[in-house]
Amino acid sequence: MEWQQLEYFQTVARMQHMTMAAEALSVSQPALSRSIARLEKELGVPLFERSGRSIALSRYGKLFLERVNRILREYQEGRKELEDLLHPDHGEVSLGFLHTLGYEHIPWLIAEFQQKNPNIQFQLHEHSTPRLLQQLEAGDIDLCMASPRETALRVQWENLWYDELCVIVPKQHRLADSGSILLNEIRDEPFIPFKKGFGMRHITDELCRIAGFEPTIAFQGDEVTTIEGFVAAGLGVAIVPNQKSLNRDAVAVLSVRAPICRRLIGMAWVEGRYLSPAAQKFRQFMIERFRERSARG
Repeated sequence: MEWQQLEYFQTVARMQHMTMAAEALSVSQPALSRSIARLEKELGVPLFERSGRSIALSRYGKLFLERVNRILREYQEGRKELEDLLHPDHGEVSLGFLHTLGYEHIPWLIAEFQQKNPNIQFQLHEHSTPRLLQQLEAGDIDLCMASPRETALRVQWENLWYDELCVIVPKQHRLADSGSILLNEIRDEPFIPFKKGFGMRHITDELCRIAGFEPTIAFQGDEVTTIEGFVAAGLGVAIVPNQKSLNRDAVAVLSVRAPICRRLIGMAWVEGRYLSPAAQKFRQFMIERFRERSARG
């Protein structure tokens, strides 16, 4: 068995199309087919089920792919580890974060970090918390910044800061000039929350439960700007992070006196998994920065 055969198999398994896989690997289709056939002969089982031009992983192929993914990931991490040792002040951090952190927090934190580490680059991924944790598990990102939650992974969380949450209502709403409210004052209003699966949706549902009511859902969104637009159109109210990016000409922003409306933001990584010196340096920067801020009160 050759190393190249494993890479060929992984690509075909991912694309499930021999011609497209051959183009992606820059090899001829006959050569790729022969390589897969030799691998199947050596293993003694069919890795793919073929029907005309379409192919799909067999149950043997699915089992073997798990091992191959692990082998190739270990190889890539080993190469990266050696490269990082040669260039400890260079490298790239693959960072995942919530959509709602992309305006006020992430750009400024990265800018501050790069003042002392100009040669470290970032690969950025914006998603919901569940998707970020999936990426973390798959090894697609080094670190993620989201609301901490329990997971089957060996995820290590470091709590960083609390974001204030607010209620937004249409400018013509009866409470628009209130400045602050109790959450149960909007119990009878149509709500426009984030879609199920988003951390903010879980927080919204929990805050309403604490306030003694179940929200009536009118619409759902996956971006603050979308939710804000629906609220501005008079279609409901919403709980969102209190950010400078909110269009206060379009909606009224209200603080909440009770219950306490905030969300915890933390940084996560997979315990025991290799982290490059660049990723370790950024993680340490974040931990120290917010511990210092907490100590100052």
